Amino acid sequence: MGKKPTGKFSNVIRLSLFWAILIVSTLAVWAITMPHTSLKDVPISQVISDANAGKLSKIEGQGSDLTVTVKGEDKPSQKTYIQGGVSALLKEGILNDAGKKIVADGPPSEAGTTFWNLATIIVPVVLIVGFFMFMMRQAQGQNNQAMSFGKSKAKLYGLDKERVTFEDIAGNDSAKQDLEEVVDFLKHPKKYESLGAKIPKGVLLVGNPGTGKTMLARAVAGEANVPFFSISGSEFVEMFVGVGASRVRDLFTKAKKNAPAIIFIDEIDAVGRKRGSGMGGGHDEREQTLNQILVEMDGFESGTNVIVLAATNRADVLDPALLRPGRFDRHTNITLPERKDREAILKVHFKNKPTDNTVNLDKLAAKTAGSSGADLANIANEAAIIAARRNSKHITGKDLTEAFEKVAIGPERKAKVMNDREKEMTAYHEAGHAIVGHVLPDSDPVHKVTIIPRGGTGGVTWFLPPEDKSYTNVYEFKDILARAMGGRVAEKIVYGPDGITTGAGSDLRKATEIARDMIIEQGMGTKLRDQVFHEDNGGMVFDKITHERPYSDATAKEIDAEVEALIKEAGRRAEEVIEANREVLDRIKDALLKEETLEEEDASKLMEDAVLPKEAMLHA
Repeated sequence: MGKKPTGKFSNVIRLSLFWAILIVSTLAVWAITMPHTSLKDVPISQVISDANAGKLSKIEGQGSDLTVTVKGEDKPSQKTYIQGGVSALLKEGILNDAGKKIVADGPPSEAGTTFWNLATIIVPVVLIVGFFMFMMRQAQGQNNQAMSFGKSKAKLYGLDKERVTFEDIAGNDSAKQDLEEVVDFLKHPKKYESLGAKIPKGVLLVGNPGTGKTMLARAVAGEANVPFFSISGSEFVEMFVGVGASRVRDLFTKAKKNAPAIIFIDEIDAVGRKRGSGMGGGHDEREQTLNQILVEMDGFESGTNVIVLAATNRADVLDPALLRPGRFDRHTNITLPERKDREAILKVHFKNKPTDNTVNLDKLAAKTAGSSGADLANIANEAAIIAARRNSKHITGKDLTEAFEKVAIGPERKAKVMNDREKEMTAYHEAGHAIVGHVLPDSDPVHKVTIIPRGGTGGVTWFLPPEDKSYTNVYEFKDILARAMGGRVAEKIVYGPDGITTGAGSDLRKATEIARDMIIEQGMGTKLRDQVFHEDNGGMVFDKITHERPYSDATAKEIDAEVEALIKEAGRRAEEVIEANREVLDRIKDALLKEETLEEEDASKLMEDAVLPKEAMLHA
């Protein structure tokens, strides 16, 4: 038995049927009011001539219109017109005696005129009625939307979509373990209630963008096999005050009716930010929505078996009332994947992609420290695109390397043309980065050096850590600063103090950011050691206006001095290294001008005799 059309599809059928009937009726009226369209128009002079010559058998008059029947034919085949009709025709000398009477004077036909008059009345009326019916239907639809304005827009994730389970998600074992308990709560609530345990009302998923928070929430629903209401935090808030609160009430009412169920609020920081800094307008609407969420979560009836999952990458800006026990009882941190997790994630994304034996996912996992699951998925997709562009049937290791570099440092811009002097300056610049990073003991090893423009840069010197690191010490930070200054210092040594270029702009910005972070956030200053001056830059504009910075003007001056000292020290160390290895600098420059790109092995071989001067050492 066929499925009955419903909703929007049914309305389309009815509207299409109405317009089809209207068009057919209009065409029928037009056909009736335009009779004899097959008759041939002939001039009246020809009709008179043919009649006198005996070629016609009959001429019928209907007012001023005449129809002509030729001898040997059964019906009229010609038409003509004469002012005055048959009487005027007879005055032209048409034979009309008893022996040859061919002219018949009939009454004027009112059929065409009547139908035409009716059509001019009916058709406009039908069109107007149809137009008003259409407008009424549209108004009714708008009224229905207005009536549902305060209804929740949450989407129900059910059996109509492909289920996601924990087996489909690689990595994040600790987070999955926490969420498996939530699944067990939903599956076996009585086991916990018998011991007096209360089912947690909310679980907050906190992690960097792309770490899989939404996917883990869907996996909870797939494992528990319960209704899963998904909504974004921004979908609660509208221009009108009170709408968001109404949608919250409607959402929780639906979830309670379908209990056990899960409510998932993605990007909850859109409505869950700290209250009290609003300037009116839509901001009041956001606060009312948050208040309603707080009331609903804390007002759950016992045994409703509804759990709220929420995801955010800015837990620091959420309202404290939202994070207290009784609302979001649990906080699950979704961290960036470690090496073994990255390899597992890559295997998932390459499961349905044909690869050859040159693809080494373990090696790629080692290179991609700090990458999220979304980054790894992007690398896998880019590798497939690159292979397809080559019309290859398999993904090769070269495709994978190119995809990784494209995602990590940007695509090559081979179309950008540099003159010989710009190429030489770029080669010296990148060689300066490479030498300083290679020589300093606490720097990551050089992975690649190229003077081919990539992304927004004229060239790239790429350093990769040999293993995942959880912490960074002062020595490592200072070596990072020194190698960042290597490009600018190399330009100054080769071309003089006034020969420096704008090519070091991004390096200097990055070095300054790192230096300020060391002083303000990490307490790694000299005079300000072990003091942290955290600045919350995630609040609203009004927050920044009304809240003072957490340190005095004198401290701000001291911070600036500490940052300046770190940058100057980094520049001095870079200069000492490059001055001591000037021959190596020229050697790398020549190799880059010839090859344009140096891989890790080639770069290391060129710098194998580079030395670390005593003046550039931080510790013996």
